[in-house]
Parts: sequence; structure tokens; C-alpha cells
Amino acid sequence: MRAWAVVENGKPLKEIELPTPEPKGTEVLVEVTHCGVCHSDLHIWEGYYDIGGGKRMSLGDRGVTLPLAMGHEIVGRVAKLGPDAKGVKVGDLRIVYPWIGCGQCEKCLAEEDNMCAVAARSLGVYQNGGYGTHVIAPHPRHLIDPGTVDPAVAATYACSGITVYSAIKKAMPLPPDAPIVVVGAGGLGMNAIAVLKALKHRNIVVVDVSAEKREAALKAGAAKAVDGSGEGVTKRIVEAAGGPVQAVIDLVNGTATARFAFDALGKGGKLIQVGLFGGELTVPLPIMAIRALTVQGSYVGNPKELRELIQLSQQGSLQALPVATVPQEQANDALMRLRDGKVTGRLVLKSAAA
Repeated sequence: MRAWAVVENGKPLKEIELPTPEPKGTEVLVEVTHCGVCHSDLHIWEGYYDIGGGKRMSLGDRGVTLPLAMGHEIVGRVAKLGPDAKGVKVGDLRIVYPWIGCGQCEKCLAEEDNMCAVAARSLGVYQNGGYGTHVIAPHPRHLIDPGTVDPAVAATYACSGITVYSAIKKAMPLPPDAPIVVVGAGGLGMNAIAVLKALKHRNIVVVDVSAEKREAALKAGAAKAVDGSGEGVTKRIVEAAGGPVQAVIDLVNGTATARFAFDALGKGGKLIQVGLFGGELTVPLPIMAIRALTVQGSYVGNPKELRELIQLSQQGSLQALPVATVPQEQANDALMRLRDGKVTGRLVLKSAAA
């Protein structure tokens, strides 16, 4: 198999040859047709997360090894089944759920693989993903039928889609006209607007530093768009929302965004932290109790949520995220465009097998 891989952190991806995996047991070999280029790929490419206080968390310390074909937003065709794999057949087009764990613990058996604390084996992170021509799914239950959804769009649901869907579920319930704030209007933000609209929510306030992305958010259905740059962001959010808010979903989650998001919360409000931009947040502990505030992390989503999201899409109410496809061999160029902030919506690599 071919792969466009990180061979050295911070250096251009290289095209390399790797052995094509042979599926064993319940495993399924999938030939990749589409793979989204996600912002978290940049952290893997760089080799670290900023955890605040001038400290970095090395991905090498977390068990990420190079060379690595990144890519976790994967759609492909079933190429070969392990002897114990049932429920799919060769040629089936499937979304590959990438956030896999040990497969044996209570969380994994409950299809909450993303919460596995035993052994993270996520595709495109701890093992080769969709920047390669083939991937291994450990079990047919990790393969979700996209139905009539465009495969390029369906690929984004494996991360961007279920990430915002899972975060939105944590922020709910809210009345349809109650303001919900979404920080960041990139690929995740545009998907969040689409999911909220599909769930019949009407009052979406988006925050971004880019005027172009704010305009795109308004066109996609946001009620208000707030400039997230400079001073006074909290004040602008509260003014746009008509008062302190009950829910902020921070898809950036850096020191600055976490601060203005937390400060915009009303009594009983929730800050759902999703992004991995990095930094730290200091909170006043008495205020946490007096105002009954919640700060909660949200890590991607589980296979059940991915199926729910696809079902929502099949109902016709989920507007497709703007996607642009590029040839798989241009993976490095696509990653650099994302790094430079030149992507609205999502870039999706399209292989020769598509």
C-alpha cells in the first residue's frame, strides 16, 4: 500500500510504501476512497499539544510513532474480510469509525470506544489512517453505511460531524430560541451550525476572528456572528445573545477563547470544550459554585452517535458541510492550506480508487 506519511514532525509528508495489512479475526480491510483533512492532523504533524504554562505534551510520549499515515475521517470500500468478520461484504462503501480502543473493556463493549482507558488505537493517530490507500477496521461494527450521503461529506462525519454532534448533545437541552454560542467557524463550526439547524435550533451565535468565516457562518444559518479578535469579546457575545448565555461550545479551546467563553456564561451555563488549540484556563472557584457553572470536555464521539448522525442526515434536514476534494497525492499541500488558515469548510482527499 502507498501512504503519504509524517516521517519527521514539522517536515513535508512523504510518499512511502508500506505492507498492505492482512485482516485477521473480525478485522476488515478497507480501501480508502475519501479522507478528510482535520485540524487535529496538524497537531500530530507538529508532534505536540500546547497544555499551557509554557509546557508541551509530546505525542511521542503518548505512544504516537513515525512514520505515520494520518487521516481519521475515512470512507472506503471493503476489500477483504477476516475469517470471523460478518455483516459486510467486499465492495460495500462504508464510513470507518476511527476512535477505536482495546475492543474488550466495558466502554468498548458498550460502543463507547472513544472513552476506552486501556489502549487507544485510533486510526490516523496510533496506527495508519486514511492518508494511506488502505486501513484496517477491527470489527464490522466500526463500519457505518453512509447511505445516500456524498462520500466526501460522509467522511467528515467520522470526526468533524460526530465531534460537534456529541458536544451539542452535552449542551442540550435548550429551547430552540435560546442562544447557543459556537466558537470557531472552520470545518467544525460549519458542521455545528448544520447539526443545530437539523435539530431545529434557531438561535446560533458564532464567534470567529476571520470576517470571511463569519460571513460564511451567517450564510450557513447562524443568527449572529461576533468578531473574536482583540479585547471585549465577552461583551460582544453577551450583546449579540441578548444577555449571558446558557451554552458555549468552544471548537478552538485556547487560552483566549476559553476565557471569553467562560466569562459569557449565565447562571447554570455550560462551557463545552472541544478544540485542541491549547493553553490553560484559571477559574474562580466560588463563582463556579455560586453560579452553578459547568466546564466539560468533549472528545470526538462514539459509533452510536455516528449512526444517529447519519440517520439525521438521511432525513434530509442536515445541510452538507462545504467540502472540496483534492487528489490524495496532494495531501501535504492540503495540510499546509489548513495550517495557513486558507480553508473554509473541509478539504477531503480523494483517492484513485474513488
